Amino acid sequence: MKKLCRTALVSAAILATTAFAPLQAYAAGCGGASWYALGSKTASGERMNPRMMTAAHRSLRFGTKLKVTNRNNGRSVVVRINDRGPFIRGRVLDLSKAAAQNIGMVSSGTAKVCYEVIG
Repeated sequence: MKKLCRTALVSAAILATTAFAPLQAYAAGCGGASWYALGSKTASGERMNPRMMTAAHRSLRFGTKLKVTNRNNGRSVVVRINDRGPFIRGRVLDLSKAAAQNIGMVSSGTAKVCYEVIG
């Protein structure tokens, strides 16, 4: 009986720490990024504004803030997720033109980036 109670307590502690673990621990990654500057509506319903610091991600919640770092030059920018995409294999983010300018990837069109959730 004691062993069963101890196992239940350990299981509850593990569940509690993983259920309330910060999102940052799970939402980070690296891959390709591209940029876009369309004037259409985003998946969140707002109009795409190429002058805003926004990005598209396949699954992160709208409103999530990411720190995105260009692996080629070390420059970073904070963006807000407001759209879905990219839909090209190997790419993890589509950035607005302004965000892409801040990390120096407009002329190349794409870059290898790493990102982490900050809010």
